[in-house]
Amino acid sequence: MRLIREALTDADIRHRLTVAPNGMEALNLLHRVGSDSTKPQFELIFLDLNLPKKNGREVLAELKTDPRLKHVPVIVLTTSKAEQDVRESYALHANCYVTKPLDFEHFIHTVRWIEHFWLSVVTLPGGAANDS
Repeated sequence: MRLIREALTDADIRHRLTVAPNGMEALNLLHRVGSDSTKPQFELIFLDLNLPKKNGREVLAELKTDPRLKHVPVIVLTTSKAEQDVRESYALHANCYVTKPLDFEHFIHTVRWIEHFWLSVVTLPGGAANDS
């Protein structure tokens, strides 16, 4: 998440980033925020598969069964290139699977592309997309 925060800052992307240190806190945060509304307060979720307490697969499975959150795009951003991880992520309805680039400049480019595509190009349910 530190690299994503740095990449967003370096790319001059002005979206608020909320970070959860583990899967349990991520789910608590996602369920709590916007609990008084039917519209989720998150436009995009970056999810690592290797989270402590609840791994990314468990978080993804729970997100995609929540009626308020299931339409929020989930970008699996992980170091794994394992075919099984890719298949499992898509089977759990991940919207995109991206292997983290090792080079920081490439990582910045990747984060910029993800942000532009998901928050500027794509039309999301409920008008969640931005006109950035």
